[in-house]
Amino acid sequence: MAAEVEAAEEVVAASGGEGEGGQKVPHRLERKWTFWFDNQSKPKQGAAWGTSLRKVYTFDTVEEFWCLYDQIFRPSKLPANADFHCFKTGIEPKWEDPECANGGKWSVTCGRKGTLDNMWLDTLMALIGEQFDESEEICGVVASVRQRQDKLALWTKTATNEAVQMSIGKKWKEVIDCNDKIVYSFHDDSRREKSSRGGRYSV
Repeated sequence: MAAEVEAAEEVVAASGGEGEGGQKVPHRLERKWTFWFDNQSKPKQGAAWGTSLRKVYTFDTVEEFWCLYDQIFRPSKLPANADFHCFKTGIEPKWEDPECANGGKWSVTCGRKGTLDNMWLDTLMALIGEQFDESEEICGVVASVRQRQDKLALWTKTATNEAVQMSIGKKWKEVIDCNDKIVYSFHDDSRREKSSRGGRYSV
């Protein structure tokens, strides 16, 4: 993984255009993205969900992304019961956010930290690189580190639009090179603690 990051950084450095006076011109992304961190390992008694969620950093250039990822935002560095989120700026990674309220998520589980790191990075690059045809439908991605099994979840806006969700799910499986079945669950079902047989859609 370190070699891949270094290679990518070298590509960014080598391809950087120069402005007046020889200054490097940063590579702007299509939109701004924000990293969030949530450590649920030590919740305060009676605290509502989301109270430990913290906005950490907003970025909008390729260079900022690689610096942040390499130094901080790698799931294998997280303690158990912690989450990293990367969402479009302006959308909070909560069910209550207006952009997420009618949405849901595709989920995949990971047995090894290295696998989670790889899938997280591949997903981040696909998101900031606008590789999804339905990019406007995507809210963000969450990497969750747990004692038994880690999980990655891709949040989307309109859960009831099955055709769009299926298209996103198929593309995401390609992005993370996943051969196992992945399932899509509605946030509404999660709120009501209804499993809906493990998910509404699957690919």
